[in-house]
Amino acid sequence: MQPLFSVVIPSFKRPVQLRKCLHALARQRLPRDEFEVIVTDDGAFLRSREWQAEFRDGLGLDLTVLSQPRAGPARARNRAVLCARGDLLAFTDDDCEPAEEWLASLKPFLRAHPQCLVGGHVVNALPRNPCSTASQLLVDFLYSFYTANGVPRFFTSNNFALSRRGFESIGGFSQSFPLTGEDREFCARWASSGRPVQYLPEAVVFHAHALTPFGFVRQHFRYGRSAWTFHRVCRRHGWLSARLEPPIFYFRLVSYPLRNGGGDWFTRLQQSGLFAVSQAANAAGFLCEVLGGPFEPG
Repeated sequence: MQPLFSVVIPSFKRPVQLRKCLHALARQRLPRDEFEVIVTDDGAFLRSREWQAEFRDGLGLDLTVLSQPRAGPARARNRAVLCARGDLLAFTDDDCEPAEEWLASLKPFLRAHPQCLVGGHVVNALPRNPCSTASQLLVDFLYSFYTANGVPRFFTSNNFALSRRGFESIGGFSQSFPLTGEDREFCARWASSGRPVQYLPEAVVFHAHALTPFGFVRQHFRYGRSAWTFHRVCRRHGWLSARLEPPIFYFRLVSYPLRNGGGDWFTRLQQSGLFAVSQAANAAGFLCEVLGGPFEPG
């Protein structure tokens, strides 16, 4: 029977996290026959038959594992959609664990609003890791800063959903973003076409991205590199998103943990400092792309 949802997961060398993600999907409240799961193994590291035996035969999860040469998450997601059977697409990542009500909360909303791109609420699953906490808190700031009429201007691709027809109508994810940033460009392209966007906080995904200080810097360096690509795309299309941020943006960004972070004042100051480090790394990555240099930390 044709499923209603196709859950799309790109995966790259994180089998432990992916296994937790699939177990979380196996606990979904939505009936099993209403969704399938498609994992694209980006780099062909997984033994697909073993994964299908464990989760499809062992747990009854409708699982398909695809493989491709290392090409990045945008191409991995697009490839999965080509094989999708569901009318609705739900995207998450291999280091995420969707809450039990994730798909069940998305179902009535997307049935009532089939033309809408809907983003859910992402929760940091590693609160004792300062870098992971800062990374998610930074996304929370961006959601709040770029919100108009209660709706953020973009969603991260570890928790958003839409109809397959809508996804295909705007050409899927841009594969000019090999590392990251394809979700930001997708949302900008979606909004520029006049299609509606909605935030659904009941659709919860727990994000367990363990980051060391070095990994935190490298992540935001990559964000800076993709930001240059994004700004070039924006200028080409004449989108408002091409404008550089005003100084107030950076003041609010660095002070956001002091006002909204958890823990004592020392912890909030630490988060504020990590925010400043993230912007320095972001600027370095942006400048690297401007100068055409191949350097990347690590």
